[in-house]
Amino acid sequence: MSITVAKRMAAAAAAIAMLMSFGAMAADEQAVDEEAAMALARREDCLKCHAVDKKKDGPSYKSIATKYKNKPEAEEKLVKHLTTGPVVKTAAGDEDEHRIPKTKDEKELRNIIRWILSR
Repeated sequence: MSITVAKRMAAAAAAIAMLMSFGAMAADEQAVDEEAAMALARREDCLKCHAVDKKKDGPSYKSIATKYKNKPEAEEKLVKHLTTGPVVKTAAGDEDEHRIPKTKDEKELRNIIRWILSR
């Protein structure tokens, strides 16, 4: 094997290793902290209208996850939903503004959204 080929192979191996490490970092950023998500749901009173797997006044987290499954825009749509307080229809048929969480920590919001989508 010539030196040029060996250098190219070494460079390619280094590039692959670097890309794999970036992928691992991205996966860590996407990891869901279930305990923190549940704590936020309790603190913000989300569980008053939502449950994990049964319908209350609002849809279950499981049905939300099903609705958005394989939709790349799901997280951004739910961020907008939680931060703008759109009008929603309750189980009783009433229309009400969705409550906006008091937390302004985007990491907390994205964590609970990822947790909901993982149901």
